[in-house]
Amino acid sequence: MPSSPQKKRKEFQPNISHQPPSKKLKETHASDGEFQVVKASLVVSVPPVFAANPRAGVDEMLDSMIMRYISSLQGVVLSHSNLAFMNKAAVIQRDCPFLVCKVAFDATVWSPRVGCKLSGKVNLCSPDHISLLVHRTFNVSIPRQHIPTDTWEFEYGPAENDPDFGAIVHQEEETAENEKGDDHATGGKWVHKVTGETLGGQTGFLEFTVIGLTVANEMLSLLGSLQPDPFSSRYTIHHPTKSPKEAYESSGTEDNDDSDAASESDSSPELEKQDEESDSDTFQSLGKRKDLAQVKREKPSIKKRKQG
Repeated sequence: MPSSPQKKRKEFQPNISHQPPSKKLKETHASDGEFQVVKASLVVSVPPVFAANPRAGVDEMLDSMIMRYISSLQGVVLSHSNLAFMNKAAVIQRDCPFLVCKVAFDATVWSPRVGCKLSGKVNLCSPDHISLLVHRTFNVSIPRQHIPTDTWEFEYGPAENDPDFGAIVHQEEETAENEKGDDHATGGKWVHKVTGETLGGQTGFLEFTVIGLTVANEMLSLLGSLQPDPFSSRYTIHHPTKSPKEAYESSGTEDNDDSDAASESDSSPELEKQDEESDSDTFQSLGKRKDLAQVKREKPSIKKRKQG
């Protein structure tokens, strides 16, 4: 007996929309490495311009997530695929023209973990740190305390006022164009104390251990280490802390400095007044001298008049 339309609707309802949203690794694509495929779902508001083609609107929204660190996915989104609408119809709330719908998709993310080992190319060397690029995209910084200084030492490059500096830079630019590679700056390099070999070798690639993640402006950067035991307390930076007595003494000296500055500022008007008074005294003395000179000149003329 053919089924009625009502039964067909009842049979269709147990669909994806009734499944809970998932943000977990797909079992078929699970990986312990830095790249992972995550099955995720979210609610999006599709603008009315995509009313005729909501899938294009959702694709455009998902494209805006690429190369950004998404905390819910715990990684940087590299691509998305297998887009599916979890409901058969979208929802329009009151007089808002946007289509509210729930979608599911597979996101390929770059999700390095603390403790994993990665390889990057040396981009910059300095006495304080080494900068790397992983996959020519992601920045890695290795601070000095995580570089084995008992084996490696920093060798400074030529100074800019060196007459041979221009020739060296020109040669390196030519080799870079020929090899089509990204050589690090000529400011210096880390070399082996015994063999003199450059850290990273001829290729410039260096293996390190991830010891920290930094997220800023939805960009992910890594903190690496070259030490055999990177999580040892010997390599942590200890900032000097002041005792309560030292803090009190320092605050006292600051207060004294402030009081001295205040006294100087208070005494400055008095000094200005004294300067003004001294100026006025000089002007008065000059005026008196002028009057005396005039009196001396007038005395002979008065005597002549009296004699006449």
